Amino acid sequence: MHNIRPLPQYLVGRFHGWRATSYSENSAWYRRLATDGQRPRAMVISCCDSRVHVTSIFGADSGEFFIHRNIANLVPPYAPDGLQHGTSAAVEYAVQALKVAHLIVVGHTSCGGVAGCHAMCSGHAPELEEKTSFVGRWMDVLRPGYDRVKDLPEGQQIAALEREAVLVSIENLMTFPFVKEAVESGQMSLHGLVHDISEGTLVQASDGGRAWVEV
Repeated sequence: MHNIRPLPQYLVGRFHGWRATSYSENSAWYRRLATDGQRPRAMVISCCDSRVHVTSIFGADSGEFFIHRNIANLVPPYAPDGLQHGTSAAVEYAVQALKVAHLIVVGHTSCGGVAGCHAMCSGHAPELEEKTSFVGRWMDVLRPGYDRVKDLPEGQQIAALEREAVLVSIENLMTFPFVKEAVESGQMSLHGLVHDISEGTLVQASDGGRAWVEV
């Protein structure tokens, strides 16, 4: 474990600033969260992209959202094969243990993962085709979405694929028996959003994903 180093000082300074202000002013709430456990109303699946900050977008406080982030906000199909599945584990915990009322998939514009998927599927990123590419194998989840946009004008394909990343994830969520049961019984609802980083807007999928409307 000799590779572990002390935290950079700029982060240490930010932590002490947070503890002296936000934590100090709300310490009773944080202690309640620690004692009583979390009861988030929603799970949010979003991209790892540092420009996507869902707690800021929705003005969320600690304890409100159960958040899972991965490359291109993807959910793979249900695959109970005994292997390790981080995203599927997060979904299982949110739905079965936390019993969230809403499961929200948030995509975004200028997504590097989606652009990489487009390049890979169109034959322009052979390095992502390698079995050793973790990113490439993860972006295989989005191949069905690429098949649905590949015949669009070239200038429209990536933007359409960013929306497909949300729709494919929602389709795959419905392959999880416990998600399907929660949705069909009315205990939980699914939502698909795309955040425009430049414009600061949100659009949401409606009419089964055939239309997108501004929030």
